[in-house]
Amino acid sequence: MAPEFIIAGWGFAILLLLIVLRAPIALAMLLVGALGYVHILDWTALLNYLKSTPYHLFANYTLSVIPLFILMGALAERGGLARELFAACNALVGRRPGGMLMSVIGASSAFSAISGSSVATTATFGRAALPELLRYRTDPGLATATIAIGGTLGILIPPSVILVIYAITTEQNIAKLFIASLIPGLLATALYMLAVWLLVRKRPQLAPPCDPMSAAERARAFREVIPVLLIAFVVVGGIYAGIFTPTESAAVGCVAVLVVGWMRGDLPWRELKAALLSTAETTAMIFAILLGAEIFNAFLALSQAPDLLALWVTEQSFPPYGVLAVLLLTYIVLGAVMDELAMMLLTLPVFFPVVTGLDFGMPTEEVGIWFGMLVLVVVGIGLTAPPIGLNVFVISSIAKQVPIAAIYRGVMPYLAMDILRLVLCVAFPGLSLWLVRILT
Repeated sequence: MAPEFIIAGWGFAILLLLIVLRAPIALAMLLVGALGYVHILDWTALLNYLKSTPYHLFANYTLSVIPLFILMGALAERGGLARELFAACNALVGRRPGGMLMSVIGASSAFSAISGSSVATTATFGRAALPELLRYRTDPGLATATIAIGGTLGILIPPSVILVIYAITTEQNIAKLFIASLIPGLLATALYMLAVWLLVRKRPQLAPPCDPMSAAERARAFREVIPVLLIAFVVVGGIYAGIFTPTESAAVGCVAVLVVGWMRGDLPWRELKAALLSTAETTAMIFAILLGAEIFNAFLALSQAPDLLALWVTEQSFPPYGVLAVLLLTYIVLGAVMDELAMMLLTLPVFFPVVTGLDFGMPTEEVGIWFGMLVLVVVGIGLTAPPIGLNVFVISSIAKQVPIAAIYRGVMPYLAMDILRLVLCVAFPGLSLWLVRILT
């Protein structure tokens, strides 16, 4: 075994140890990557690399889409758009048993079209929908679990910040990935609603219906949600129709959300300032992780570990779907104990060459897109799976009166649907690739 390959193995082990010890992800990746780089070459080579790498990384025009999507979601959150989406969905199905939970899922799906963050979607609906759910005596564990699971749609329904990171890391086309994610995202929405229907069919007391609305109340709810739906249609439809690039779409969406919030008086200077500050903080965190990942990936490239591993897997003639199953299982395990962004940036430089080197009976580009959809599904599972489901912790911080064990129990039926969706997406790649083949 090549000495560089052994060095890469030690680098992974030390990095995971630092993560377990709660070291900042960005700093841990940068430190291990830099020391590994020096061990293979020397300090002069590392300093020469650092002279230009940070500039070229952050000057990449493609990265500008990240703060724009984050800002659009922050403005939508502060502008009360989630509340209007929930009210409109509630007007449609809220009077049925389980209807309010279905309203959360439907509203989260629509909100995800203007917010690419799962955490932001969870926090927003925790404030917009949870009080109403509890007021109508919805089971607290199930109510909070539904909001947490609805938040995972934020990384599936385009635009998605995580999907942008995947595209940049693997050098895939962002627009094609956005197109590919639509059907898996809508499938997730449908399966989550099916889970609610199955639960309340046996135990209606878990989610009682809300009070019936008058025709005038329903009309007002539908009327107030029209601007939100138009923004979502322009942002997503503009990408699919080829009118906007993802970056242009994000910019148009930001302006549209800002104008709607300002005209309604829901975005005073205090809220606008808070949205801008939260966008700056989140963007800085993501960019710091990207820089750490860039240094760590440079170390891996010098060690040739990803290429050697991909070559070894190919030479062993392992069944492609068997290898894929092992990688996806690894993602599920890591996702239960790691931040999803760090997990992706840590594993993709190794896993992606392995997957694209296998024969799945389709072009390499399509394999890259399909694998991206599968990664999104397993990352979504990690966001709500015990013991460290990030979305569960977010909603738990809002609903302090609900034990976290009750939230995890409520999540379980949805996780079963996630596993079903993962199996369907693996067995039928066309679910991810059909729209791409038609629209591009």
